[in-house]
Amino acid sequence: MSETEILNTNQEHLISSDYSAWKDTIISQIHTRQLETVFNVNAETLQNYWEIGRQILQAQNEKGWGSHVIDQLSHDLEDEFGKGTGYSVRNLKYMRMFAEEYPDFPIWQVSLAESGEEKLQVPLAQITWYHHISLISKVKDLRERAFYISETARNGWSRDVMLMQIDGKLYERSGKAINNFTKTLPTPQSDLAKAVFKDPYNFGFIDMSGKQNELDIERQLINRINDFLLEMGKGFAYVGRQYHLSVDGDDYYIDLLMYHTRLHCYVVIELKAVEFMPEFVSKLNFYISAVDDLVKMPEDNPTIGLLLCRTKSNVKAEYALRGITQPLGIAEYETERIMQEVKSSLPTIEELESRLGNE
Repeated sequence: MSETEILNTNQEHLISSDYSAWKDTIISQIHTRQLETVFNVNAETLQNYWEIGRQILQAQNEKGWGSHVIDQLSHDLEDEFGKGTGYSVRNLKYMRMFAEEYPDFPIWQVSLAESGEEKLQVPLAQITWYHHISLISKVKDLRERAFYISETARNGWSRDVMLMQIDGKLYERSGKAINNFTKTLPTPQSDLAKAVFKDPYNFGFIDMSGKQNELDIERQLINRINDFLLEMGKGFAYVGRQYHLSVDGDDYYIDLLMYHTRLHCYVVIELKAVEFMPEFVSKLNFYISAVDDLVKMPEDNPTIGLLLCRTKSNVKAEYALRGITQPLGIAEYETERIMQEVKSSLPTIEELESRLGNE
């Protein structure tokens, strides 16, 4: 092989070994720029709509113009820019409402306590216009609305998923699991762990038409893994079902083993198709210890346990956690509530026949 061929071969080797990382850097840069472009376009759209809404409010307040000015403005703007460009009467009314709700756009300050002394600053451009108009219409409590803005941005929820979370009362359930995290985990991990777990969990997407045992429920949860992970929340990663552990020659099987990417720890989930019983805690405590010794790596944080029961007594659950040194949460799960609520909102056959008769 000539000297030139050797040089070419060495250069190709260097290129092939360095190229992958170099290419990944460029791809990451492009993705970042694309996200920045989307964010900037959304921010500009919101800014434009807020300014139009503010001008409508100002004109109505200072000039005494009534709602007819919105009809006229919509007609003129659609003449200028065309129909379907976002300037319908309905959308202009939303712009007015948006400006009225958020007079200090683009940052919204929300009081975290009744005193109003502690405030949360919420960047409004985190979510889209369609998210905003749905939130304003459906969520009147300001702290609750701020929660959904932040969670939608953090989780990347579509508008439909956000609305599903609102209907599922996520705000009311978040951070409500009974736990011993304050005593068993260092801050700030204990605070994050408390925020991660909810009560009750909503498993309305599984079929409970017949009698189901724990294995049946586990199987359905994994068959609907996307729905299951969405309900568990961002950060949960599925590791295994009936996860095998061998302890001193005996076999044990964890119902569900997961990993949480923000807590940087394994999460052992025990699922019970019955009411909470205090002895469930000691079994879960055993599994947490075993995972810490046999599965957890040195860089992982201490394993957390989550006991999910059909029903529970909060007093019994709190008693059962006293003296437990492993981090552990206890919550209920629901399966029929959503369907019952949907059924209760549907008209009966008699009501339908009455309406048809009247028509």
